[in-house]
Amino acid sequence: MKKVIQSIEKTTSTPKIELTLTVNGVLHQLQVAPAARLLDILREDLGLPGTKMSCEIGRCGACSVQMDGQLVNSCLVMAYQANQASITTIEGLGEGVCHPIQKAFLEEGGFQCGYCTPGMIMAVKALLDSNSTPNKHEIQEALSGNLCRCTGYGGIIRSVESAITSLKEKEVTNIEE
Repeated sequence: MKKVIQSIEKTTSTPKIELTLTVNGVLHQLQVAPAARLLDILREDLGLPGTKMSCEIGRCGACSVQMDGQLVNSCLVMAYQANQASITTIEGLGEGVCHPIQKAFLEEGGFQCGYCTPGMIMAVKALLDSNSTPNKHEIQEALSGNLCRCTGYGGIIRSVESAITSLKEKEVTNIEE
């Protein structure tokens, strides 16, 4: 008995919504499917590949970005949820130069393959935005949603501690000026 495979062509197109969001300080207006993932919008529509796609179910943190100042997994945020939001990605941190957190990761060996690094850095940024002097336990807790298969986390923790020191020194310098 032969199986007959019937091909049905969809004649209706996916409805689109107008999405307005600010990404790294730049206002964007796009036409997207309401359930398009923020991750895909950032990477495909806006050409920002720094936000990484990995598990696609919110467990690894590689796709972490800040949305309205809060750390989110962009693979779990739908377009309609991001409408009118302000998004900061890894590309938006340094404004053309390395952010102190990025610099600390480079100097302290906080990465090996680098795939998890953007999400790690965004998690550290969110932590330091809310707590400029976290202890080791608070650092570990803040990074608990980000998985790394390469480093064993020693270099990552050193990087965060170095970034804290660097940011404090920068703060003192800015006060003195």
